[in-house]
Amino acid sequence: MSKANQYNPNYPSIDDLRTKARKRIPKFAFEYLDGGCNEDTNIVKNTAEIREVELIPHYLSKHTGSSMKTELFGREYDAPFGIAPVGLQGLMWPKSAEILAKAAFEHNIPFVLSTVSTSSIETIAEITEGKAWFQLYHPAEDKVRDDIIRRVEAANMPVLVILSDVPTFGFRPRDIRNGLAMPPKMSIGNMMQILGKPHWALQTLVKGQPSFKTLEPYMPKGLNLAQLGKFMDSTFSGRLNEEKIKPIRDMWKGKLVIKGIANEADAERAIKLGVDGLIVSNHGGRQLDAGESTIKPLKRIAEKYGDQIKVMMDSGLRSGPDIARSMASGAAFTFLGRAFMYGVAALGKEGGGHTISVLKVQLQQVMEQICCEKITDFPQFLKQQ
Repeated sequence: MSKANQYNPNYPSIDDLRTKARKRIPKFAFEYLDGGCNEDTNIVKNTAEIREVELIPHYLSKHTGSSMKTELFGREYDAPFGIAPVGLQGLMWPKSAEILAKAAFEHNIPFVLSTVSTSSIETIAEITEGKAWFQLYHPAEDKVRDDIIRRVEAANMPVLVILSDVPTFGFRPRDIRNGLAMPPKMSIGNMMQILGKPHWALQTLVKGQPSFKTLEPYMPKGLNLAQLGKFMDSTFSGRLNEEKIKPIRDMWKGKLVIKGIANEADAERAIKLGVDGLIVSNHGGRQLDAGESTIKPLKRIAEKYGDQIKVMMDSGLRSGPDIARSMASGAAFTFLGRAFMYGVAALGKEGGGHTISVLKVQLQQVMEQICCEKITDFPQFLKQQ
């Protein structure tokens, strides 16, 4: 189902949405969304180094029009970007996952649900008629892993994404100060912040406090915050290896993607394990401040393996031109997380469709400006560094 690219002209950029979101939601929720890890080095580098990529426009060439339509895993999408998985979405704005899934379905782009988001597999599958993707945090117990995969299969979701870049939880000073580490706690300061954002507080009261809906069948009833922290630590075994991926590949008959690939050696291992795609990512700069930005390994991996596997990218993209730069650098598809959460936090139920429309209009303008007729042509317009 396609929808017209209509957006609120008061917020024509992701930066505008970020500014509005900051004013509209409690400080602890905004800082959870906006922050990176340690000194925030990589969250800054991600976007800055994408924007070092330059495109070469062709102004005197014949041009018959530009189309953003993109084929991926046997399905045609209306644009070469999707909504990345984000944990605790309902913390930033109530029912965020449902709002974004609906917008993605209406605009015919993929929405990826995280294991630790605040909506269930079944709810998102119903909203998207089974077209959403699911991202798996690897459970410590095989029976939990297998049951989640069976639920994803029963929901007819076409793509399973395994998260690889959280072998440990990132060290995030803002979240620690705000009590959003594991185990979480609610401080007097946080309560005062909530009182200062009455619209957010009212919506949260009406919609219900956020919880890990997909994980509820596996959680003991009535956990307090400290017990929730222990449950999360004991439930997930983040570090992936061949022994953990092989049984998932054997069990899952749909398309399998690994998210968090950051070097050529891991890309080669993924190919040998028979996965269908990989997402070059550094978790939005939230895990390893001392690592590379995503655009650098993307270029190397796409050049070396792009003809063998679908090489996609997330982390740091904040605009249509950023998507264009990434596609020109070799990405077959891109995903954005914070941009969409800023949109929902700023504009509520209108935020998902608004953000998609802004990105589509921006990307279309770049394509027409440089004389790029289809998405696969983008590398032809890359200025060699």
